[in-house]
Amino acid sequence: MIIINLNKAKEIAHNFRREARSKEFAPLDIKATIPSEAVSAEAARQVIRDRYVAIQLDIDAATDVVDLTTIVNNSW
Repeated sequence: MIIINLNKAKEIAHNFRREARSKEFAPLDIKATIPSEAVSAEAARQVIRDRYVAIQLDIDAATDVVDLTTIVNNSW
């Protein structure tokens, strides 16, 4: 029988979330330094932030490994 520590699994899921978010931010980080593109880049970054906040809340609310796995598989 395999026992999974849900809290540690959530930590791992959060690390995956952070990594995925960083990859999405990378091209916008460059655009944010270009004056003519800074405003639109920041707006796009906010959309990403909002999406990943929702994912973070879902991960925190997961009550078992099945829920957590579903969240991770369907989020990015």
